Amino acid sequence: MGRSRTHARPHPAIDLDRLRHDLEALGRIGFSEADGGLHRESFSDADMQARHWFIARLAEAGLDAEMDGAGNVIGRWQTGRGPAILIGSHLDSVPAGGMFDGALGVVAGLECVRTLREHGIAPGCPLEVIATSEEEGRFGGMLGAQALCGRLSRAQIEAARDESGLALTEAMARQGLDPAAALRAARDPGAVKAFVELHVEQGPVLEARGIPVGIVEGISGVFNWTVTLRGRANHAGTTPMDLRRDAFMGLADFAGRIPEIIDRSGTTQSRLTVGRVELEPNFPHTVPGAAEFSLIGRDVDEAVMQALAEACRAALTQAAENHGLVLETREVSWLAPKRCHPEVIAAFRAQAERLGIETLTMPSGAGHDTQLMSEITRAGMIFVPSIGGVSHAPQERTDWADIETGSNLLLHTILALAEA
Repeated sequence: MGRSRTHARPHPAIDLDRLRHDLEALGRIGFSEADGGLHRESFSDADMQARHWFIARLAEAGLDAEMDGAGNVIGRWQTGRGPAILIGSHLDSVPAGGMFDGALGVVAGLECVRTLREHGIAPGCPLEVIATSEEEGRFGGMLGAQALCGRLSRAQIEAARDESGLALTEAMARQGLDPAAALRAARDPGAVKAFVELHVEQGPVLEARGIPVGIVEGISGVFNWTVTLRGRANHAGTTPMDLRRDAFMGLADFAGRIPEIIDRSGTTQSRLTVGRVELEPNFPHTVPGAAEFSLIGRDVDEAVMQALAEACRAALTQAAENHGLVLETREVSWLAPKRCHPEVIAAFRAQAERLGIETLTMPSGAGHDTQLMSEITRAGMIFVPSIGGVSHAPQERTDWADIETGSNLLLHTILALAEA
């Protein structure tokens, strides 16, 4: 991209070369030559390697570093007094993901603290850099943030499975973590002053408009279902079309109704996605007897989410009846949409204006740790552009000049919130 910048270099300012070195080093952990992507799925060996790598970086910077029972890595700078400002994002990735998603916010948080310490600037309250666990949803998502907010139950931990059927409890135990300890990771809301997060946009809006920073006003809610349609497997050559109970045709029937569902029950911010499909027996010469698939719904308004969910249930029921199928639905998770705190939004805006940074106020269509942290504190986040709007893929990139701009805005907003 290499766009010119008109705003003045702030003082203090982050060290972009150091931030880039750390982000690239982190990007080598879990990197696959085969597909060029990151494989740091939560509680995998690569994920834990990244967490221990980050603990070492926090300690080098003079922070008190630890991993809590949920796998969150926390580095605390005990300065000032009163409740702490928390800064961070996540370290886990989707399969074949990119090096910026989540990791940028974690490394930028550390860089902000290092910059302040090097300039002899002690904020008026403690700062904590946090790398949350299991944000990307291998076991349902947001485990680390849920644990921090006290929104995690023993039943949730014991029921969680990944797509292969591996239990969360087993995955954690393999990494030397006690799953029950995640229930003791909750933070006292009175001890948290604010939570701020820097993240790549994961969409095309900022780049298309040539704007270096997006200030997030609200984060879309997400419902995650596993849907199964069961029919009858049979010979593809001898079974007449009108006598089939074809599970795939039921899936196709429903999928074809998605635009209509959004038109009638959704908004321009609504999203419905069938992203994973498994057919049984999944053989070219056999009519599929079962189709299991994911259904992800999103909107920034929970009432709209409820309307979408009801419309999906009705459409699934109709598709099942049309093709002689049995319908099963299981809700994996429901995350309500959240508004970012107006005081944090105002702080980002004020510092951007002071630094001469052009911004765009915008919603987030993807879920983030910020939406859960908003339940216990003032929470907000900013975006930097994604080149081509690509994310969750090996081609995920952000211009380093935009990273520098966003990180400096994060730095000065932290200072403003600390002194407020």
